[in-house]
Amino acid sequence: MSVPMAEKIARLDALCVQARILPVVTVRQAAHILPLADALAAGGLRTLEITLRSEHGLAAIRTLRRERPQLCAGVGTVLDARMLAEAEAAGAQFVVSPGCTAELLQAGLESPLPLLPGASSASDLMLGHSLGYRRFKLFPAEVCGGVAALKAFFAPFPGIRFCPTGGIRPGNLREYMAQPNVMCVGGSWMLDGEAMARGDWASIERLAAEAVALLD
Repeated sequence: MSVPMAEKIARLDALCVQARILPVVTVRQAAHILPLADALAAGGLRTLEITLRSEHGLAAIRTLRRERPQLCAGVGTVLDARMLAEAEAAGAQFVVSPGCTAELLQAGLESPLPLLPGASSASDLMLGHSLGYRRFKLFPAEVCGGVAALKAFFAPFPGIRFCPTGGIRPGNLREYMAQPNVMCVGGSWMLDGEAMARGDWASIERLAAEAVALLD
């Protein structure tokens, strides 16, 4: 059942305001799903983008929706309509893509889930805008212009807001969040690969808390 775009935009706004930082999580081991989510949540990051860059992505969504319903779990790296349908079936609460195609944008209109399509150019924004989209993931943010791109997009696209992702780090986080057309940022710097590999969830919690503290 389709949901009006205005309602989807409101849902994205609400989750982004609450999240501020959206951790982009790639689950490498099934056993990591719950302890990793718990560590991020304990550090203050309770809205998670679980990517489909590993075979554990959809299983992670199903597990989190069943075992950690207090968290907000979305699916990232959605590339086409089939993947969007799989994310919906797994129980995702929102969907993120690295780019936009006519097929995916149309599927997003027909899905009840709010879709945050990726954009890196004015043409991407115009394509999405023509179909009613007003919220986008700027990706890869640093590569496609970063803060300068956000400033350039502000005047010609006054109704559009972004979640920049790609190259966001503690050193530039505040500058991104200071932009009036930014609603939250996505990143993975708090997901230290070595700490996750050895199950050092205390370090992940600490890094998440340090990230949140940068915005206080």
